[in-house]
Amino acid sequence: MSKQVKRGFVPTDERDFNPENLEKLRNASEEVYFLMNRGYPVKSVTTFVGNHYLLSERQRLALARTVSSEEHIRLRKQKELSDADLYGRTLYIDGFNTIITLEIAFSDSMLFECMDGTIRDLAGLRGTYRLVDKTDSAILAMQKALTELKIQKAVFYLDAPVSNSGRLKERIAGLMQNSPFELEILIENAVDYLLKQKSPVVTADAIILDECESWYNLTKKIIQSQIGSYAYLQLHEKTP
Repeated sequence: MSKQVKRGFVPTDERDFNPENLEKLRNASEEVYFLMNRGYPVKSVTTFVGNHYLLSERQRLALARTVSSEEHIRLRKQKELSDADLYGRTLYIDGFNTIITLEIAFSDSMLFECMDGTIRDLAGLRGTYRLVDKTDSAILAMQKALTELKIQKAVFYLDAPVSNSGRLKERIAGLMQNSPFELEILIENAVDYLLKQKSPVVTADAIILDECESWYNLTKKIIQSQIGSYAYLQLHEKTP
């Protein structure tokens, strides 16, 4: 039996992302955006700005995941597909990346609407994963959305080094066994590398988005259509 947890909840987030600190983070994000647009790498920029504002590690991570340069935003949006583009196609899915974010959404935990339009969280796998009580909700929500999109096939990629990847594969296969689309679930060692070469992909991983040919924002679609209005955090005034 999967354990009941609030996926993505960290007690210190209530302090790190309270109204006062959100205002500070929005000021910091403007500076990160300014420097990234001038070619400075995200790690160096978030370290520099984070030190100036005395930010916690979680706050710095939020900046790194939500802010993108104007050029990266433009390129990612150019490659984003619509619902109609997916009819009869095969969709390649970054399994852990997508399922964990949806588990967080169904837990009503903290999610960020990022400058490139993706939905990201602050969860880190670090090689460990376990099924929780929201896992089934995430998988079934994906099945519903993929059915409505009328795709031909869904290929899930799960990271082999991550614990319980085999259990998650079995869970996806069991819950989606009667889907109207074909289903393939692969456990691989180099998921990011493989997804960069596929099209269209489902992921919020910035590195994959920058190198893939096309992508679809499935997580945002599911939250909008099956959960409804969500209290995303935004660290920027508006998406350029």
